[in-house]
Amino acid sequence: MPTIRQLDAEETLAALHALCAVLADCVEGGASVGFMSPFTPEDGIPFWQGVAEAVRRGETLLFVAEHEGEIVGTVQVGFATKPNQPHRGDLMKLLVHRRARGLGLARLLMEAAERGTAQHGRSLLVLDTATGEPAEAIYERLGWERAGVIPDYALFPDGRYCSTTLFYKRVHPAL
Repeated sequence: MPTIRQLDAEETLAALHALCAVLADCVEGGASVGFMSPFTPEDGIPFWQGVAEAVRRGETLLFVAEHEGEIVGTVQVGFATKPNQPHRGDLMKLLVHRRARGLGLARLLMEAAERGTAQHGRSLLVLDTATGEPAEAIYERLGWERAGVIPDYALFPDGRYCSTTLFYKRVHPAL
């Protein structure tokens, strides 16, 4: 049975190897998540160290999915820090290792991210994803609203242009 848990900064640093392996697998599998190919697990170290610091500062929530005792998925919620956006969070880097896909981990991670957002008093989540990729359908199935598409917004890891679909979802803050 997969488990989902939230990591603090120290746990994030302790899980650095596993987090880097998930990120590298997704990038090398073609996911447009901000990195270019070739990408090794070692290339992900500075990224995850930065995430750990953001978690430490309370700017980011980090959730991981574990299956058979191993981290195989992750998602983050970044909290908007501008004074006019105290109600909003940004869903970032929904990643599931290719060998663990089909287990429902994306749904479990998204549910945890939404609960965590609500527990922190936020009422709106936004995200962007590569248009036409499998994640786009996942967000729609989970009740996210499509806001629009920006053509040629980013690049796929192989250098091709990638359009991006913007989504949002209202969550109910915990009382």
